[in-house]
Amino acid sequence: MEAFMPAQSRKKPPVVRLPPKSNLELVLTRGAQIAIIFIALLAVIFILQAGRFLLAPFALAIVVGLMMGPVANKLESWRLPPTVSAAISVLLFIFIIIVVGAAVVAPLASWSERIPQLWGELQLKLSSLREPLETVRNLQKELQSVTGASEGMTVNVDEETAVESVAVLAPTLLAQLLIFLASLYFFVATRHQTRAAILTIFIDRRLRWRAAHIFREVEDLVSGYLLAITLINIGLAIAVGLGLLMIGVPSALLWGALAGILNFVIYIGPAIMAVILFGVGLMSFDTFAGAFLPPLVYLTINAIEAQFVTPTVIGRQMTMNPFLVFLAVAFWLWLWGPVGGFIAIPALLIFIAIARNLMPGINWGLPPESER
Repeated sequence: MEAFMPAQSRKKPPVVRLPPKSNLELVLTRGAQIAIIFIALLAVIFILQAGRFLLAPFALAIVVGLMMGPVANKLESWRLPPTVSAAISVLLFIFIIIVVGAAVVAPLASWSERIPQLWGELQLKLSSLREPLETVRNLQKELQSVTGASEGMTVNVDEETAVESVAVLAPTLLAQLLIFLASLYFFVATRHQTRAAILTIFIDRRLRWRAAHIFREVEDLVSGYLLAITLINIGLAIAVGLGLLMIGVPSALLWGALAGILNFVIYIGPAIMAVILFGVGLMSFDTFAGAFLPPLVYLTINAIEAQFVTPTVIGRQMTMNPFLVFLAVAFWLWLWGPVGGFIAIPALLIFIAIARNLMPGINWGLPPESER
């Protein structure tokens, strides 16, 4: 009956006006929101740390799968089914790893056999530092006498500890390797079905379009970055190997290959490589000053790569805030070790791609898509 009543006779519900919140209430509300976000971040970090046995190889498989996506797409353009293209992509990746491992492991094994001899030579090279070391040792003894600490500490090393560690770690590493390979295959083989299944969750057409845009941008950013960095690191390995060969460093190609592998971990990898080459220089040259020549050659080539080659090849598409890059590398290294160092930049690119589409008004460190 109310529908047939004239509009003037209908009674509108009274408007209830809430009193404005005080400054204290606003601060408490905002503080509660920040606390919830902080607790959620801590929970995510705890889950990533506690589940690293499964999550680390799975995340690595996703990153490598995004890199192998263009290869699988090319194979599927030849009318191969996704299962076959995925298998070929995984086998190609395994072949590349075996070739790189064979090029690095064999020379490292020969160097490991010479460790006792090289250690003796290294002690002779460091004899010039004996006086500064004696000064430090005397200062340490004086501090121990003042603080009352014991002058010496004996450390008993059980020879069976290393064997037990290998026996415990070997099944774990093998299981993680199998998880990685299986995840990589199924991710590449079902990537189209997975995307379609996720898109069907969004009922709204605009949300579905935005999700599809996120998928496309993530694939473009991660695959483009990893493929470009792989080619750059191959060139860096060749340049470092030739540079070390020209100055007479033994096993120069080995150190060049190792430099290319470590360069996947930004900032941390080059620092580790410089320290390694300093030790190689101590064992390869007669003078203490000559030990600085191999790391100097490497750092010069690395600086050219970082300042000129990489920006030219990658361009503005991957230009990111260096501080964010450093934080991402440090965080993932702390969380998952070497695997985290490899996936740090791809994970940052994925986060930026998602955040930029959900909150387009904020500058997340990458240029807009129209400028790429």
